[in-house]
Amino acid sequence: MDGSAATFDAGQQNSREFYKLTVTASTSDISVALLTGGSDRPYVHGLTTALSSRGIRLDLIGSDELDEPDLRNKPGVSFFKLRGDQRSDANFTEKVFRISKYYLKLVRYAATAKPRIFHILWNNKFQTLDRTVLMLYYKFLGKRVVLTAHNVNAGRRDSTDTLLNRITLRIQYRLSDQVFVHTSKMKDELSREFGVQRSRITVIPFGINNSVPNTSLSSSEAKQRLGITDDKKTILFFGRITPYKGLEYLVAAFRQLQSRCDDYRLLIVGRLEPGCEKYWDPIREVIQEDVRMGRIFLRIEFIPDHETEIYFKGADVLVLPYKEIFQSGVLFLGYGFGLPVLVADVGSLKDEIVEGKTGFIFNPEDSADLARTIDRYFASDLFAGLNQRRQEIRDLAAELHSWGVVGQRTIGVYAKVLRLPSPNEQPNRQ
Repeated sequence: MDGSAATFDAGQQNSREFYKLTVTASTSDISVALLTGGSDRPYVHGLTTALSSRGIRLDLIGSDELDEPDLRNKPGVSFFKLRGDQRSDANFTEKVFRISKYYLKLVRYAATAKPRIFHILWNNKFQTLDRTVLMLYYKFLGKRVVLTAHNVNAGRRDSTDTLLNRITLRIQYRLSDQVFVHTSKMKDELSREFGVQRSRITVIPFGINNSVPNTSLSSSEAKQRLGITDDKKTILFFGRITPYKGLEYLVAAFRQLQSRCDDYRLLIVGRLEPGCEKYWDPIREVIQEDVRMGRIFLRIEFIPDHETEIYFKGADVLVLPYKEIFQSGVLFLGYGFGLPVLVADVGSLKDEIVEGKTGFIFNPEDSADLARTIDRYFASDLFAGLNQRRQEIRDLAAELHSWGVVGQRTIGVYAKVLRLPSPNEQPNRQ
């Protein structure tokens, strides 16, 4: 190495060290309370890791579901288990008692909490209370509130929208100092439908799920465990079963394909959303024979993290036949395993697909077009070279949706609401 190259490398090293010290010094002024609602472990894990690794001090407001050493023992993280057991089979009296106890603990915590920023990842059980009374309470205490809106209006998506829902949403959005959304379309709707100033809305990418184990299990081994031979074209539906997911269109498309060729297999994996029995029962009735003959595999229950990879590695493609949604964590879970995805053209899903490289797009609520798209995928170079393409998909997704990117943008907003210099601004190197 010549002298000029050595000098350049030394300068770059000094610059990196200086920037690292500057970032550490800046982020040490930021402390945040992460209000998780007691669930969504993948998102909480990813964001907590990204923020704590950059020196942000965190009070993590969690529950039994989130109480694990990997979260408790991160540097700079103080874990507050304000919510305990959340068993759905508890009786009414038990549920009322534990929810009341939780809210009391939360109010007491907020009154003495040191963090100046309260970042709400999810509201709690009583949305109306959280959106109004709790928001006013946090503001009264002088807290800066950052809200992550994973859905702009889930009520409209789920066909449960009401005037009260829209009014309380508007109140929460207006009282928030900054609102995070995951796509530009969500930002447009939030501004248009709820009157939130665009300067108070920040688009933050949806982070890749990195909390699910990814072992050396091969695709062939995963199929073998599922009782599927390597020559079968295996399609995966994964996640909560609820009407907006459009599972009925995938089932209809699968049955069209199956009537022409017996090479296809369908995995339907995920828990049934409470109250959606009337939606699921007719679907289950239609597929009874396919299930009995082994053409459709069912596992209708919550899937633990350590059992997730077998389905994403045993499948050849993931299908999201959604009728309405902006963004989906399941899509990025699939990308995390290098699995191509077929998506309905709703919300911002198509923005995450590189046609022929990471998946394909089809018309929503159109089983015939979905069947054609499935055929198109299995005839494509993407499927033919799937073993090699899996790593390319993982790399592309990590580049655009890494928690490093999410953490960096999030910290920039924290600094903004606290009126601090942005830690993301690199120092003058001259």
